[in-house]
Amino acid sequence: MLFKEALNELGFHTKLTEVKDGVELMDYLSENSGQLPDVLFLDLNMPLKSGFECFAEIKKNENLKALRIIINSTSLSREQADKFYEGGVYYNLPKPYYNELKEALKKIFTLITEDNFVQPPKEKFVLR
Repeated sequence: MLFKEALNELGFHTKLTEVKDGVELMDYLSENSGQLPDVLFLDLNMPLKSGFECFAEIKKNENLKALRIIINSTSLSREQADKFYEGGVYYNLPKPYYNELKEALKKIFTLITEDNFVQPPKEKFVLR
């Protein structure tokens, strides 16, 4: 709910598609592989199929592996962060307070709008 509210307040022209669990996410991505979202904010703690499992499936699927992913989770170990970064995840966005969330989303969508959305150097992987 906070994510949606923050995104709406920023004023970027976006279409937010929400799914309730990892199974629904993978079904959505498979059904829409011809028109993938500009970015996927992936929660690691989803029901039915975790974000870890979804990430592994996405990277194995030729139609999905180019999808730009941002991990959005409450916690991520250093080892997990390294693995995601090496797997091509763009950013780790810890679930922040509302104002931090708005600033992070502003940065992300500004980069997308300017067509300058690339994976940053590893030391800037955690987006705050």
